[in-house]
Amino acid sequence: MSIVRTPAELSDIVAGLAAYPELWRDDVRFDAEERQCSLIARTDTLEIWAVAWMPGQDTGFHDHDASAAAIAVAEGAIIDERMALADDTISARHEAGTVFTVAAGEIHRARHAGSGPAVSIHAYSPPLARMGTYAIGAGGRLLRQAVGGDQMLTAD
Repeated sequence: MSIVRTPAELSDIVAGLAAYPELWRDDVRFDAEERQCSLIARTDTLEIWAVAWMPGQDTGFHDHDASAAAIAVAEGAIIDERMALADDTISARHEAGTVFTVAAGEIHRARHAGSGPAVSIHAYSPPLARMGTYAIGAGGRLLRQAVGGDQMLTAD
């Protein structure tokens, strides 16, 4: 039986990894056209990615389906936005050295902040099997499309 990691455990994991760039630095590649994601580790309880960001890069609104997430900003800054129906999105800027969590099923987007490169470390538990992406359809309907957990997300 697999154990699902708690958000607090995931936060500790990504904070610890972010503090030791020698564990992930060689896997990080920056590309001005699209974010680059490098798988650091995968077990039956979690998976961990290093994500390289450049100006203008954005995941678009998405969910992690049944997986919770913790994200540590290792370098630069990332803006995390949560979808909210009653108000505009709920937005927070996260600088290097900070960690934030995303509950399973919660709709959010992450985007690069600032002018230089950024790196974030992401842990998901259970490992991502699928995600949902969102679009506005006819009559303002919110539409969800299921995508594979290994698919690159972009804000199209």
